[in-house]
Amino acid sequence: MEICGQLIKMRGGFVKIARLDADMFQFLDQPTEQIDAGLAQLKGRADLFTFLQRLPETKPLYPYAMEWDNFAGLEISTFENWWTKQIGFKARNKAKQAEKKGVVLREVDFSSELVEGIWSIYNETPIRQGRRFPHFGKSLETVYREEATYLDSSVFVGAYFDARLIGFIKLVFDQTRTQAGLMNIVSLVSQRDKAPTNALVAAAVRSCADRGVRYLTYSRFSYGKKQTDSLSDFKERNAFKRIDVPRYYIPLTAKGRIALKYGLHRPLSEQVPEALASRLRDLREAWYRRKNSTVYEVS
Repeated sequence: MEICGQLIKMRGGFVKIARLDADMFQFLDQPTEQIDAGLAQLKGRADLFTFLQRLPETKPLYPYAMEWDNFAGLEISTFENWWTKQIGFKARNKAKQAEKKGVVLREVDFSSELVEGIWSIYNETPIRQGRRFPHFGKSLETVYREEATYLDSSVFVGAYFDARLIGFIKLVFDQTRTQAGLMNIVSLVSQRDKAPTNALVAAAVRSCADRGVRYLTYSRFSYGKKQTDSLSDFKERNAFKRIDVPRYYIPLTAKGRIALKYGLHRPLSEQVPEALASRLRDLREAWYRRKNSTVYEVS
């Protein structure tokens, strides 16, 4: 559904939570006015409505119940400043390695040819970073439909080797062009010796710098009680830092008010003690290792 010109999606079972379809990538421009005008449409369909505050503001601005969320964020002045002063030594060498091995980076138009390359990357392996990869097994038509979203505010960058797409990013800009988010960044695991993912991060920084976009985000820096892993280490080596921002919640039903009061709106994974959650993640990864060739696309 759509309210105030923004697509809305729902998630949750017992407690239904509504949020922007492009949550973390696009934002409410005038939250108070838009919420007053649009929430009546959600009553009876959702128990809570949530939205995130855009950068650069990190202090709470709106009179709603809030909790702290976070971005893996990078503040950009120029590409040269990031390359020479912000990025880690290992990440810079990896990006150089990609160029030396013949990886070519370029912005590309959305097309059937691009989607076929993305579909091939998605279907290389069912497991990435020790967990099931959600895009594996999708049809070509499904991938096309999903990648065709937000085209008026997106840039695609492809990493090519011998004219074959071996990695890509989908960069989505917010409405003010203040920040851009990496909605997708995926590379072929079979080509990881060429470090295409590192080269793609560099290409994303350059794309933002060339357009005067101040912030680049790479999803979250940490998830729930899980504070660090190989992916957050990769982000840190590329100069992304944790930036805490307010996430607001507006109850639409009595159930929503109770859920917010007692934390029932949070995913079950965030309610499990971190020691137990870490052990369960290790067991899951060990299981996947036995069943599949373990795959990591970051380095």
